[in-house]
Formats: sequence, structure tokens, C-alpha cells
Amino acid sequence: SEKVLRKGISMKDAFRLAARLRRTGVKVPLVFFSYYNPIFHFGPHRFVSQTAGSGFDGLICPDLPPDEDSFFSRAVKKSGLSMIFLATPTTDSKRLELIARSSTGFIYYVSLKGVTGIRKTLSPDLGRQVRRVTRFTTKPVLIGFGVSSPAQVRQASRLSDGVIVGSAVIDSIRRNAGRPKAVARFVRTLVRAVR
Repeated sequence: SEKVLRKGISMKDAFRLAARLRRTGVKVPLVFFSYYNPIFHFGPHRFVSQTAGSGFDGLICPDLPPDEDSFFSRAVKKSGLSMIFLATPTTDSKRLELIARSSTGFIYYVSLKGVTGIRKTLSPDLGRQVRRVTRFTTKPVLIGFGVSSPAQVRQASRLSDGVIVGSAVIDSIRRNAGRPKAVARFVRTLVRAVR
């Protein structure tokens, strides 16, 4: 985030990129990930309109949980976008039920306690944790946070409906600055691990 801000990249750049990807034939779902403060500053209704209009399919806003959201997710859903909420190992059953009811598209399961980033191993009770979430929903549950290697992707994909890898891809971009093919090779190893 800090580097993006220093380089003057804005939400409008994300909208332009999504629109360009759609024009070139990219069909995979695109999910906008943003904290609420930039959305609030941009204007929530304007943000929703431009997100939907540029070709995004959904939104993850990790610091706006469903019980704190009085209007935003309704506007997101009304626009046709999916609103994806997060569940964690410490989420209690009552809150899991709310997250399951409020999420559209899928539920993002945070695989560990703490902050995101690359980890050497995943939680040994991850399967039990995901099964606990699926008792509250038939929506897909995707595992993210700390998933960083093909072996971890393989493990997480066997326990869930999908896998989210963020920090490891960003780390690959950083290590391979100016070499997008090297980043693409790394991403392909993750995709092959799911299959």
C-alpha cells in the first residue's frame, strides 16, 4: 500500500486496469480488495458504481465487518457485485452465522491468527476450522492468509473450495522486479498445485 501511494497510483488506475483486462478478453472473476477509508474518501456510491462498471465482480473490505455496515454492502449487492466477508479462527458461532448470511460470492477464511504474510506451515487444525465454517453455509469457503507455497496451496485446496495467495505473489513481484515472466511462472506453480 505504501509503495502504491508513493507512486501516485489511485483507485481510478485499478478501474482502468480492470476495464482493460475485460476488453482484452480476461474472463476470470476480479475482486477489488480495499480498506474502507479509501472507499469513504472516494465516495462509497461512486466507488460501487465505478467498481461494477469497470468489470469487477466483487469486493473485499476487511475492516468493514457486516455488523458495522449500515448501508455499504446493500449498495454493493444492489450493483450486482459480490460482497465478501472474512471469518477467522476466533470468530464465534453467532458471528459466523452473520458472516455466512451476509457474504455473497464466497467466504474468505483467514487461516491463522495474526497478520497476513508468508508462513512456513499452515495451521494443523485448518480442516476442522473450515468444516466449522461450512456448518453455517453452502457458499464456497476460500482459505487465505499465510498461504505461500505450492505445497500449502495443495493442502489448502484439499480442505476448501479455493485458495487465496496475496503476500507470496507480491513478494515474487518484488524479487523479480521488471521480470513479469518469472512472476507468471511462480503463479503457474500455485495454479498447478490446485489442479
